[in-house]
Amino acid sequence: MNNNIRQYRKEKNISQEDLAKRCNVSRQTINAIENNKYDPTLSLAFKLAEVLQVTVDELFKSK
Repeated sequence: MNNNIRQYRKEKNISQEDLAKRCNVSRQTINAIENNKYDPTLSLAFKLAEVLQVTVDELFKSK
């Protein structure tokens, strides 16, 4: 699954570290998700969308 996390994160000037703290995960987790090496849990996907103020559909797209 591809995602737009990096794009939305940069648009909002949020660092990986800050996003990770807001979602209660490590910066490495955010990095792995952004690089399509890890698919987040459903609850983390909703938290990422909430923090980035987008819908889950906007954040993630099928390959």
